[in-house]
Amino acid sequence: MTPVAIVGAGPAGLMAAEVISAAGIAVDVYDAMPTAGRKLLRAGIGGLNITHSEPLADFLTRYGERQDIVARWLADFGPQALRDWARGLGIETFIGSSGRVFPQGMKAAPLLRSWLQRLQTQGVRFHPQHRWLGWTDDGGLRFATPDGEKKVGAGGSATVLALGGGSWARLGADGAWVPLLAARGIQVAPLRPANCGFDVSWSAHLRERCAGQPVKGVLARFGNLVRQGDLILTRHGVEGGVIYALAAPLRDALKRDGQATLNLDLVPGRDSARLTADLQQPHGHDSFANHLRRRAGITGAKAALLYETTAAAQRCDPVQLATALKSLPLVLVAPRPIDEAISTAGGITFSELTDELMLRRLPSTFCAGEMLDWEAPTGGYLLSACFASGRIAGRGVLAYL
Repeated sequence: MTPVAIVGAGPAGLMAAEVISAAGIAVDVYDAMPTAGRKLLRAGIGGLNITHSEPLADFLTRYGERQDIVARWLADFGPQALRDWARGLGIETFIGSSGRVFPQGMKAAPLLRSWLQRLQTQGVRFHPQHRWLGWTDDGGLRFATPDGEKKVGAGGSATVLALGGGSWARLGADGAWVPLLAARGIQVAPLRPANCGFDVSWSAHLRERCAGQPVKGVLARFGNLVRQGDLILTRHGVEGGVIYALAAPLRDALKRDGQATLNLDLVPGRDSARLTADLQQPHGHDSFANHLRRRAGITGAKAALLYETTAAAQRCDPVQLATALKSLPLVLVAPRPIDEAISTAGGITFSELTDELMLRRLPSTFCAGEMLDWEAPTGGYLLSACFASGRIAGRGVLAYL
């Protein structure tokens, strides 16, 4: 039998390769990059957050409209199973103060290195610098390589496509697969930025003086949604964890309404009444900046945001000032470009797929990971579902064969 071809050496593709090769079936993994797992390594630069420790019922809500579908994947390979799997690779994990789960040492490289060694021991063969170009007339696969185009026969085997979304093109996820599948009549929801920053119409002063500064410990509200965390001011607008957590509804509101206003509580540890009383204290010879610092703990980037979004009259009145600090309106203009996003929404619609993630129009071809039409915030949710979907596709291939 021709080896199973897996196109894409990210978490979903490698997990499919593990499942299939463990059953004694030959697997060839093709990837456009010189080495496997490039985006996984990039994600691990600040600490590889592989999953989250919150109760599964809460965990599943992070997948929004697709939670029922992702729940089936995670029933097979949930957060604890993922931690156990990492332990099997010799990588212990720990729960951080935020509930996020990280490998000891925080880095992606040791986990990826151990995983690739396991796969090679199971006979998986890797073919780097093979960029998928689509299908041959007889159903084989076409690849662009440094030595020219290469064709791989499909034979009686199967293919797993795990090509990622459309963000971070320089790491291989460029969305070039979309027109190839659309040409076969497969419905693909447009790719959109997810876990992304947003543009804000900053003044030149804030843009030049504050770009790159963190705003820590804020409570962000959008509609009925509330998230707490940090954000970063950029030359273009805002990004960071608390922004990514609300990115999907903010992005959708911008598309629907043309704008979205995010409200920031810069002093989440105090209610409005206490904050007002604190700000009403006389400040004598103190400057306004010192008064803000002493009475409300507002300095640096938080102070810059206050000046950027309020009028002088508001800042002079303690009641209005307290109201502003508890609900500072930040008008977002547009999401940042898709290639800057951590991940993407959109992809192959689930009506095109069986529960085993096989394409109905292309039997023997399975799909997994971020190229499917789902999304999740950062916090370990995205990686968890990518791993789990790869296992579902791998098991689907075994059942098919």
